Amino acid sequence: MTNDFLIVGLGNPGEHYHSTRHNVGFLIVDQLATSWGEKACREKWQALYTSSSVLGKNLHIIKPLTFMNRSGKAVAQYFRFFKILPDHLLVIHDDLDMAPGRIKLVKNGGAGGHNGIKSIVENLGTPDYFRLKIGIGRPGKGGIHPDIPVENYVLSKFDESDRTIVESRYLNIQQGVELFLQGETAKALGLLNSLK
Repeated sequence: MTNDFLIVGLGNPGEHYHSTRHNVGFLIVDQLATSWGEKACREKWQALYTSSSVLGKNLHIIKPLTFMNRSGKAVAQYFRFFKILPDHLLVIHDDLDMAPGRIKLVKNGGAGGHNGIKSIVENLGTPDYFRLKIGIGRPGKGGIHPDIPVENYVLSKFDESDRTIVESRYLNIQQGVELFLQGETAKALGLLNSLK
């Protein structure tokens, strides 16, 4: 059984998109890499990449540079080269249908309109991998103005309160991901999915 894991943070490259809601996947993997003494900074196969040994696992962390809608092209290259098992792939991304800061670890399931996830499924040929969804809210719900077009909303910067909520989840996310790396999937699900 392979000891290699791949963690993917989804987002769009470039300063213009930095700290936007759609880039919360980048934000989370940056924080995880920092916590493990790494930084996804080498450019390889259309992604920023780093590798490390974490809890005895060969861990590969990437941030695709293909723009969100083509994320699968970069993910597939790493997935195939390192012979990653679907159960050892974790994709971290934003979710419009959960309140800001809500966390949910899932396996399989539909893309829910998320073009980055659609691209990954198309390029891998399977939805059979883990996803860590980070809630960003949706216009018209939870006090978010209903007239904001979704495409503008996801590409807007986090406001201070929402960013604070997301940042308050970092430690729990790290603990959940480390449980995932150790094969303690049930415990990871219990921890991460309890964060409302």
